[in-house]
Amino acid sequence: MNTESLKKNYEFKNVYKRGQSVVGRYLVVYYLKNRQGFNRLGLTASKKVGNSVVRNRTRRLIKENFRQIESHLSQGYDIVIVARVSSGHASYYDIQSNLKKLLKVLLVER
Repeated sequence: MNTESLKKNYEFKNVYKRGQSVVGRYLVVYYLKNRQGFNRLGLTASKKVGNSVVRNRTRRLIKENFRQIESHLSQGYDIVIVARVSSGHASYYDIQSNLKKLLKVLLVER
């Protein structure tokens, strides 16, 4: 699909402030309808998750799992996925199941 990145701080803040959120064991997902015909994704992992190696691994796992299911998502949303502290020790499959459960809100029935 054509998911782009959220890069600017004000874009993240807008999603946090005006969007809705769903909370899981490893992740928190914020989403907000945008006025474009495509999704934009932002990822965050604070230092509490672990050192840079752990944070980057966690972000890679989230990105890959998002890539797997993005074709099933509704279009036109800004999505911010926040890695919780527990995600630093989570496996690929833990992240996968948690992300699928949280993104059910945005899933499109085909």
